Amino acid sequence: MAGQGAEGTEDKTPENETMMQAFEWYVPADHKHWQRLQNAVAGLKATGIDNMWIPPGCKASSSQGNGYDIYDLYDLGEFDQKGSKVTKWGSKEELMQLLEKAKEVGVGIYWDAVLNHKAAADETQKCLAVEVDPNDRTKEVSQPYEIEAWVHFTFPGRKGKYSSQEYHWYHFSGTDTNAANQKNAIYRIEGNGKNWSQSVDKEKGNYDFLMYSDLDYNHPEVINDVKNWGVWIGKETGIKGIRFDAIKHAKDFLRLFVETLDTNFGTGWFLVGEFWKDSLPDMCAYLSRMAHKFSLFDAPLVYNFSQISQTEDADLRKVFDNTLVQVEPYNSVTLVMNHDTQPYQQLEARIEPFFKPLAYALILLRQSGYPCVFYGDLYGIKGDPGNHIPAFGVACGGALPDLCLARKLYAYGKQNDYFDAPQCIGWTREGTWDYPHGLACVMSNAGPNEKTMYVGYLHKGEVWTDVLGWEPSEVTIDENGNGLFPCPGTSVAVWVKKDAAGRERFGKFDADIYKT
Repeated sequence: MAGQGAEGTEDKTPENETMMQAFEWYVPADHKHWQRLQNAVAGLKATGIDNMWIPPGCKASSSQGNGYDIYDLYDLGEFDQKGSKVTKWGSKEELMQLLEKAKEVGVGIYWDAVLNHKAAADETQKCLAVEVDPNDRTKEVSQPYEIEAWVHFTFPGRKGKYSSQEYHWYHFSGTDTNAANQKNAIYRIEGNGKNWSQSVDKEKGNYDFLMYSDLDYNHPEVINDVKNWGVWIGKETGIKGIRFDAIKHAKDFLRLFVETLDTNFGTGWFLVGEFWKDSLPDMCAYLSRMAHKFSLFDAPLVYNFSQISQTEDADLRKVFDNTLVQVEPYNSVTLVMNHDTQPYQQLEARIEPFFKPLAYALILLRQSGYPCVFYGDLYGIKGDPGNHIPAFGVACGGALPDLCLARKLYAYGKQNDYFDAPQCIGWTREGTWDYPHGLACVMSNAGPNEKTMYVGYLHKGEVWTDVLGWEPSEVTIDENGNGLFPCPGTSVAVWVKKDAAGRERFGKFDADIYKT
């Protein structure tokens, strides 16, 4: 709540912020994504998007790779390596133009940092290794023997610019291929004092190894090179934060990395990790280990959305049960879908189309959590016809931008919850002195319904309408500050004063990012 400022005036209410994941898995590999985002960023800002998590912009194993198959941290589409100068997303010059445009309109950029492994080495090297059980990496299934591993990274196109560090077998703790016989397995690389990191998740016995060639963060040269990259990427690009990939597999090095960022850039950066696990205790333990200098994506909430959307007569009152936002609201990034859970991906978490706007209302219009909206829901998912993966249109009947805008303009002030019926829940926000309008949200996963809710006595006599336009009626707030708010069946309504400032901004978003 607002307090008193130094001059006796009330403190300004912090503005609600929203982030967007600015890609989906099947964005075309036409090297024009940076250009598309540059053209779209002003419109995103106008609809309430404040920060964009962009895809991994470092050179991948090929110009078709999404960047999680990372080859060179220091090549942002600048050097002719792995078959091209550009990344899947475009050239470094186009990336810098996007960053400049984002800065101009006031949108921060979060970098997607893939620090766990490297892919597509330039040469092989012989090393001693032992095969381990894929389902329990603490169990050896062979004697140590010599393999020929793809672990020598020379970065010939970059020629030592930005970093002279080359990588050899002793910079890695594991790999997945023996080039001598083309056998695929999980190989733990042997050496003096080498082993899997013990500061990782205990899934599969020890989850240090994920894919490709796994970096050994016990080696000082690895530590120094990646710490130096963190400083370099911040200064080179002017980003405002980092999304860390696959931190279930990350080592205690990440704490050192964050300390390095704090030393060089202060504590204003936003840091979020992908700890994708439906285990609240493990997620909370990780936040404690990172001294809460970090946020995590709320994976349990996504699974709740998925289950409720597919369950007839599901109890909406339980939607936040056992979620991160329920117990760690200040360190929770809430979301509905991402590139891993979208249709046909490995971690797919299906959410029925009718439930998408309900889910987004639950993360955008409430006071807890930092919401992240998905590019594929704003702009559609392209699919992959060659692999018989269909395309999907925009989610929420095109209403997602308006839900973002409702958050930016109206979702302020005291929250009153009405989680009092299993198939129909609602809440109100009363507004503040500087964001006075407030809102009322009511939703049903069954038939049409209605709910009497208190929006504040200061709103008495006002006439409210649904900003989404799905519920056509009007609601007059009574003298006690209550309104009877209806919503359509299997839908949501977001009620705001009909002549509230900003109502003319709704329905203006251009979702045709591909200019079809």
